[in-house]
Amino acid sequence: MSEITYARGDATVPSVKGVKVIAHVCNDIGGWGKGFVLALSHRWPEPEAAYRAWHRERASNDFGLGAVQLVRVKPDVWVANMIGQRGIRTGSKGVPVRYDAIDTALARLAHRVLELDASVHMPRIGCGLAGGKWSRVEPLVTERLVRQGIQVTVYDHGDG
Repeated sequence: MSEITYARGDATVPSVKGVKVIAHVCNDIGGWGKGFVLALSHRWPEPEAAYRAWHRERASNDFGLGAVQLVRVKPDVWVANMIGQRGIRTGSKGVPVRYDAIDTALARLAHRVLELDASVHMPRIGCGLAGGKWSRVEPLVTERLVRQGIQVTVYDHGDG
């Protein structure tokens, strides 16, 4: 079985051939403006516009924890908006990350990625502003994606 590939660089510019899905975690309150989403918005307007419309129309769609929205930004590149955090602030209920929602979203994402015959590229999802721990997220990525035969690259930004 293959493993997650770790690379230094920008997850918004995966340098592999074939169809690519850039996966990241969003909150469940419609907020978009800090963290990895800024890099996405700098490159393409579609993921933010689609996320905001998805949230705005949530009474009539599947928006909520564990949901996934795939947005095509280039003929061979998709962005997966995955709802994996409750709110945006750490408070009495702990950090915003919801591991069960990330697990559900990754399982849903796997089906779409297999249909697209794509590879998945991501930062350490749920571990930035959401406050999660990679030691909890990595096994979910391995179980839901890598064990399905999906090539996954996780990017660490900066010089180390």
